[in-house]
Amino acid sequence: MPTDTLPAVVALAGPTASGKSAAALALAQALHAEIVTVDSAQVYRGMDIGTAKPSAADRARVPHHLLDIRDPAESYSAAEFAADAQRLAREIRGRGRRVLLAGGTMLYFKALFEGLAALPPADPQVRAEIEAEAAAQGWPALHARLAQLDPVTAARLAPNDAQRVQRALEVLRLTGEPLSQVHARSARSPALRPDRFLSLEPDDRGWLHERIARRFDAMLAAGFLDEVRALRARGDLHAQLPSMRSVGYRQAWEALAGDWPLESVRERGIAATRQLAKRQLTWLRAMPQRAVIACDAPDAVQQVLRACGVPA
Repeated sequence: MPTDTLPAVVALAGPTASGKSAAALALAQALHAEIVTVDSAQVYRGMDIGTAKPSAADRARVPHHLLDIRDPAESYSAAEFAADAQRLAREIRGRGRRVLLAGGTMLYFKALFEGLAALPPADPQVRAEIEAEAAAQGWPALHARLAQLDPVTAARLAPNDAQRVQRALEVLRLTGEPLSQVHARSARSPALRPDRFLSLEPDDRGWLHERIARRFDAMLAAGFLDEVRALRARGDLHAQLPSMRSVGYRQAWEALAGDWPLESVRERGIAATRQLAKRQLTWLRAMPQRAVIACDAPDAVQQVLRACGVPA
């Protein structure tokens, strides 16, 4: 097939442990593409094992972008991702190569595909006030308060989603309007729409659960707890940072802090990862433009290639 008929920009999404990395590598090599990583945890340096970051060999095979661009003490927003991804897409296309957006942070995909509403910048004083309230009452209590003030936003957030509950309450206090209303009326930033949007989703949820357990076991065997110990030893990180709220890291951090028995990390980490996968699939079902490929099919990678016009 002539290369000029292949898609210039492809998005490949899916829940954790669905086989995105292997499919992305195969597709990127077939398309002569560079990968823009769509992952809110892989942006952090020193967080390699628990994020299943691509190996040095994989990065040598295919250029990867948006890995290791932030220190774990810093934050990285969906707006920053959308701006970085659009800039990278222009640069990659300028080099005559194709773009493959691959990952599992669905908020990032949404921000990139639909643009973002104009929101007020973060206010350190307001955030500190909300965090103090959360420390005293717990995030579920603040989520319940958000449900009274902005039921639309609260309905799509988990009660313990501290980062997003905090942001919704912050916008409310800064603007006097619910976040859902601000989103509805605001002009949105420009969007990047891929030529193909593929989603790896399981026909059998049990298949995915088994892969999640195997991957978490592999992480533990590779030294995941030592990785989190090293992060704790820095002394400047804490459990409320976005980096340390990442699935797996939160459970390991709490166990190493003595909040839970150390032997509970595996069970709690696997359970949290399953919940993450469930949320990712919920996000994906709200994206009707996607083309679904069964990740538990034996020829899933070949199906991904064929969907992009590449002979498998």
